[in-house]
Amino acid sequence: MTRTLIRLIGAGIAAALLAGTAVAQNISIATGGTGGVYYPMGGGIAAVLSKHVPGMQATAEVTGGSVDNLKLIGSGSPYIGLSMVDAAQDAYRGDGKFSGNKIGVRTLMVLYPNRMHVVSVEGRGVAKITDLKGKRVSTGSPGSATEVMAFRVIEAAGLDKDKDMTRERLGVAESVNATKDGKIDAFFWVGGLPTAAVTDLANTPGTKIKMVDHAELVPAMNKKYGNLYVEDAIPKETYKGMDADNKQATVMNILVANENMDDKTAYNIVKTIFDKRDDLIAVHKEAANFKLENQKASATPIPFHPGAAKYFAEKGVKVN
Repeated sequence: MTRTLIRLIGAGIAAALLAGTAVAQNISIATGGTGGVYYPMGGGIAAVLSKHVPGMQATAEVTGGSVDNLKLIGSGSPYIGLSMVDAAQDAYRGDGKFSGNKIGVRTLMVLYPNRMHVVSVEGRGVAKITDLKGKRVSTGSPGSATEVMAFRVIEAAGLDKDKDMTRERLGVAESVNATKDGKIDAFFWVGGLPTAAVTDLANTPGTKIKMVDHAELVPAMNKKYGNLYVEDAIPKETYKGMDADNKQATVMNILVANENMDDKTAYNIVKTIFDKRDDLIAVHKEAANFKLENQKASATPIPFHPGAAKYFAEKGVKVN
């Protein structure tokens, strides 16, 4: 592209801005698999951004999950993405699946808590984490933070992910189908409540779901990886067939962008999500956890984007 053409394009954009005309802006939202919460939530966010941010056309994209999303953020293409904070921390530091490849990622906002599900069904001999030894287990899809966290739970339990089990790498919908077909005995999934695919398994005739407790492993996980996880519980009313609350590990979800996103775009995205939160709650009730009081540096190891920080400062919330 010639310098003259670049100047002409720049002049055209400037003229449009001076005239108050919105410049067309396409953005993709990296979500997750269709059986989880990221995908419908991302679709809801895309809809409100497209409707309420002048000139913005947002679309939700199916991905493998947090790890894939962070790689897309790092690609330089116009993406925002949903991610768990543990995977985002690895990307920010260049650790784990991002070894030697730091991503210039920034937090737009803290979203909702993601609950680790360790799921089996009656008759497979899995009542506690150590029962996974010798079993067929899915630890999540390769591009997901489910896999990152699953490995940490398994490690904290004193098991070897490669030697102590036959491991599959399936998304939540595929894990549910494999469980139904008797191809695996248990699976890991980190998601919001309720997760549609897990609900499907729990509602399957002749099947009784078994949610495996593992909250006692959180201190060991935090000791090694930082204070990313909290001891939590999935209420027994969440999925049919649960006999008691499931004591498990929880990690926060964040919405992230590349550090190079312009401040105005970041500001508009966050403002619109908060302004239209009721629309998003109608898509999935986890959006009720989008709260100003949750926006704080202690909730995410990734610095907030300056444009997002500007919005929160206007609301009396200091995040950086």
